Amino acid sequence: MASKKAGGSTKNGRDSNPKMLGVKIYGGQTVTAGNIIVRQRGTEFHAGANVGMGRDHTLFATADGVVKFEVKGQFGRRYVTVESA
Repeated sequence: MASKKAGGSTKNGRDSNPKMLGVKIYGGQTVTAGNIIVRQRGTEFHAGANVGMGRDHTLFATADGVVKFEVKGQFGRRYVTVESA
């Protein structure tokens, strides 16, 4: 009589869905108000002029213009600003 013992259980076998984080619009590119510039966890980039920050730290344009990334301050914080074209 053919038989097979039951296989053991495993604690693996899970994976989370991708979150699509990162820079969506790069420096020098034009944006319209409401466009998402960066999706991030925490404040890897900080909001500068004409940029708002969402509840999940997403940076978005509050005015039309050109995106600019810059490093400022004593701690080398990276800021995203939108300069009106």
